[in-house]
Amino acid sequence: MTMSTIPDRSEAAEYYFTYIDQVAKGDICKTLESQSVETLALLRSIPEETSLRRYAPEKWSIRQVVSHLNDTERLFVFRALWFARGFDSPLPSFDQNIAISSASADERPWSSHVEEFGAVRAATRAFFQTLPAFAWSRGGIASGNRFTVRALAYIVAGHVTHHTNMLRTRYLLEP
Repeated sequence: MTMSTIPDRSEAAEYYFTYIDQVAKGDICKTLESQSVETLALLRSIPEETSLRRYAPEKWSIRQVVSHLNDTERLFVFRALWFARGFDSPLPSFDQNIAISSASADERPWSSHVEEFGAVRAATRAFFQTLPAFAWSRGGIASGNRFTVRALAYIVAGHVTHHTNMLRTRYLLEP
């Protein structure tokens, strides 16, 4: 197992391959770096007023989507840290709807969400770039599912790909 090998189906619950399967082959650290540049460019192109757009009633605003990206990236990296450092206690579930309802994302300026994404991703990259080789294959249980550290790195990238594709196809098309 290396950081350049896509995780196999035993490294995460099948649901998470919705994200993992969206990541191209290659060094995941380089993918996280290039994705950071691309995502920040996309986010910076969205005007303040557009950032409050919802593509349908009851759907999250663009600000809420990016707040969700920031929260879940922190969560997946925390899980990776926990397992990489050898902890074996199972980690609890994460309810994205509880998190977003407490985030007050629409009350914050759009630029703060974009800056936060950059900071969170920089921390993510620093973490994964400095992992010892043996840590990538370590794993544990979170939300009742097994994950390896490597799978979590791919989930981070695939989750952002999933949501940036949704931004492009559902939120940023003119009505």
